[in-house]
Amino acid sequence: MRENARMTSDSTGDYQELVDEISELLGAPATLENRDFELIAFGAYDSEGALDASALDPVRARSILTRRSTPAVRAWFEGFGITRATGPVRIPPTPEAGVHRGRICLPVRHRGVVLGYVWLLESEPGPTERRLTAAMGVAGRIGALLADEARQGAGLSRELRAVLTAGPDWQRDMAVAELRTALGPRAEGPHMVVCVAPWPSADPQDAPSVRTVQGATALCTVPWGASEHSLALLVRLRSVDLSAPAVAAAGRLLERAPGLGGSPAPGAPGPAAGISAARTGLAGLGTAWREASAAARTALAEPRFAPVAEWTSIGPFRLLTAVPPEAARDPAVRELLSPAHRELARTAEVYLDRAGQAGRAAAELGIHRQTLYYRLSRVERLTALDLDDGEDRLLLHMALKAHRL
Repeated sequence: MRENARMTSDSTGDYQELVDEISELLGAPATLENRDFELIAFGAYDSEGALDASALDPVRARSILTRRSTPAVRAWFEGFGITRATGPVRIPPTPEAGVHRGRICLPVRHRGVVLGYVWLLESEPGPTERRLTAAMGVAGRIGALLADEARQGAGLSRELRAVLTAGPDWQRDMAVAELRTALGPRAEGPHMVVCVAPWPSADPQDAPSVRTVQGATALCTVPWGASEHSLALLVRLRSVDLSAPAVAAAGRLLERAPGLGGSPAPGAPGPAAGISAARTGLAGLGTAWREASAAARTALAEPRFAPVAEWTSIGPFRLLTAVPPEAARDPAVRELLSPAHRELARTAEVYLDRAGQAGRAAAELGIHRQTLYYRLSRVERLTALDLDDGEDRLLLHMALKAHRL
């Protein structure tokens, strides 16, 4: 397993060498994408005219710069039968689709399953059939490498899910030990956990590839509530003081989530992402997952934290997310939280958010100060709480915040 972990970390260089080999063989720059059209490697070819302006048509430029293609581009190319092809497929130029130069697609397959594509720009006179056959041989080697990496990734996904869903004590300890063995030396470095929720699918095939999320070590789907799912991602860091890789990874995952399940329905939450505090080693992975999940819940409930919330920045929600839902429904505020009193509840929350400063609260609500006082008196009657009493104010404030969750 330690050897497998090392092989995964070295695979980027292997792909680059193989793509460069195809570029040299066919005399044209080549790109390698996985079956989801996410860029893995780009092989330039040093030849006059090989990389002129026309080589970077809109589709090719976007693929290289953003490391992925749009769903529309993917559907268009797949319309030429590349998912079923076992040999090179020629695709004509279509300027209206942003494809200014024709393409040659070499399907990357392993044991009959398409795992990716090598793309080359068509040119005159073009590669001979003999050279294309040789290039397909190299594509087969890429397919074997992708298949091996997919098997390793599936193993890491199972190990990570086992840790995040394990029971306490010895069950989690055993799961952590298995994941530590699978990760090898990477397990001892600094990392953060990212939670994206709700994730539109529990199918591992619908999750993005780990290699397309920079800094990602492992990812898996985890149950989220009674019927939904979330995506968990383990992100390695250079330093416990630098969260940028986790923030970037969360953003990348959020880009992917809507495309799997379609645009959220009106009023539907999310998705949103939460990020745990940084840790070194895997001993606190269960706690890190709870932090990331809590931060994601906060981002879903409180727009000012969306779309990505860090555990270290969500303030009182660190405590509120740990409170069981039934405990947060205090009887004193039950009537206030009914739909009929939504405006009163908002007034009370803004007033308490502004530390009881009537002028600031009234200005934010856009009402006269006397209107504010009238509404607050109604809140007191509905709740039987005294807003001049510190503990009553604390109870009301926490109940209002917890209601969002």
